Amino acid sequence: MKKIPRIILCSALALLAGCGGGTSTSSTAGTASVSGIVADGYLEKATVFLDKNLNFQLDPGEPSAVTDANGGFTLTVDPNDVGKYPLVALATQGVTVDKDTGTPVTASYVLCLHALSVVAGSSSTLSGTVSNVISPISSLVQEKMAAGATLTDALAQVRTELGLPAGMNPLGDYVAGSQAGQPYQADCLALHTMAQQMVGLMAEQSSQFMTGQMVNATRYRAMLNGLNANLNGIAQNVRSNAGMQSSFMYAMRTRLQNYLATQSTSTTTTTASVTAAAVPYSPWPY
Repeated sequence: MKKIPRIILCSALALLAGCGGGTSTSSTAGTASVSGIVADGYLEKATVFLDKNLNFQLDPGEPSAVTDANGGFTLTVDPNDVGKYPLVALATQGVTVDKDTGTPVTASYVLCLHALSVVAGSSSTLSGTVSNVISPISSLVQEKMAAGATLTDALAQVRTELGLPAGMNPLGDYVAGSQAGQPYQADCLALHTMAQQMVGLMAEQSSQFMTGQMVNATRYRAMLNGLNANLNGIAQNVRSNAGMQSSFMYAMRTRLQNYLATQSTSTTTTTASVTAAAVPYSPWPY
């Protein structure tokens, strides 16, 4: 998919079967490895870091790494920080390559992985198990968890709202899962397209919640809240083979733009509860 303006996305851990999800652990004395992939399509040369102050920006002292040709990454972190802080991935304009298109992204954007879902892992290869999958789908799970849902409940909600089968993990690697012979191939293909359309909606509104690399956390969470309120419509849009110019997408653009315009312009974040990112926003009104 062609990348347009800046966006933020968030992720949670792939725990269940389907779409390439799995878990693994690895650590040495005094350090732990946190590994996974970054994907809309796989993102090469994205910067992944442990966001210790919840500002979605790489600061001095935060462990970081650059994704490989398969979107894989491995961070070396303090074991005490695993599951305490979120992961953030920065895709840089003209540098990071979206493997869906094979070309560099045309604007910078960030993705993140919910702190409660970050686990130690040993594999960043697509042929092995993947513990931390950062994707557009996981953004929605992140917001459900930040709003108070457990990981189990958030996964169940997303699975139901997107019309995915009970045994499939919506936070797995849907790119690998869409390959021939995979148990949920058709659903992973649909999920990949859903992720692309979610990115498209968010990108079109990015100027409302990003300025350069600065993030308006209230408006960002409001964006995710708006998408969460319309997952069934997005799924139906994809399964009916409708694209970004459908009547549903036209209505979504207008509603999201109007909704975000009502949110606070404050860029304040909190470090008191980095796992919840408790930033208030008004309810989705539609």
